[in-house]
Amino acid sequence: MKIGVLALQGDFAEHIDILTQLGADAVAVRLPDGLNGLEGLIIPGGESTAIARLLHRWELIEPIRTHVHDGMAVWGTCAGAILLANDPGDLDREGLRLMDITVERNAFGRQVDSFEADLSVPSFGGQEYHCVFIRAPVFSSIGPRADVLAQLDDGTVVAAKQGNMLATAFHPELTGDTRFHQLFLEMAAGNVVPIDIARGARPA
Repeated sequence: MKIGVLALQGDFAEHIDILTQLGADAVAVRLPDGLNGLEGLIIPGGESTAIARLLHRWELIEPIRTHVHDGMAVWGTCAGAILLANDPGDLDREGLRLMDITVERNAFGRQVDSFEADLSVPSFGGQEYHCVFIRAPVFSSIGPRADVLAQLDDGTVVAAKQGNMLATAFHPELTGDTRFHQLFLEMAAGNVVPIDIARGARPA
């Protein structure tokens, strides 16, 4: 299985290492041609404004949208989740606008306010998953097209899924637990064509 990791900025190397450990053919993606033949794409954590700027500079926005509409799975972690959101909050330029979620950037504060938490994830049989939050967003609104995957104790949503799209506010690549990566590989193998993308019908 060939999985791409957007390698414009952020912690893409950690995702590539885990995917390789799990037996996937993991490749770094920097240009539109790199999307060809992928069954899945991970958009890593980093600086959402920097990644958004580079997505526009290298003309990746529309190619990614097209590949996702055509069935490629996509997963955004932290900054990547912001870029997937239909409403990316105060992001200073347009993101991918694919998932029916609204995000609030840096919802927990600055870098010094980063934290870790053990969350119950129903998709993992209710077993706890150790999450690392670094200048993390929260999903302040989940539309009817998306499903909640994980919440903090106060009900704050920090992971969601919609068709072949996955978003996590935390950084699974920074732990030794590969269950979210395994979930994404299962999604990519299913190659589910999304019929409910937040922006509406598949483009002609």
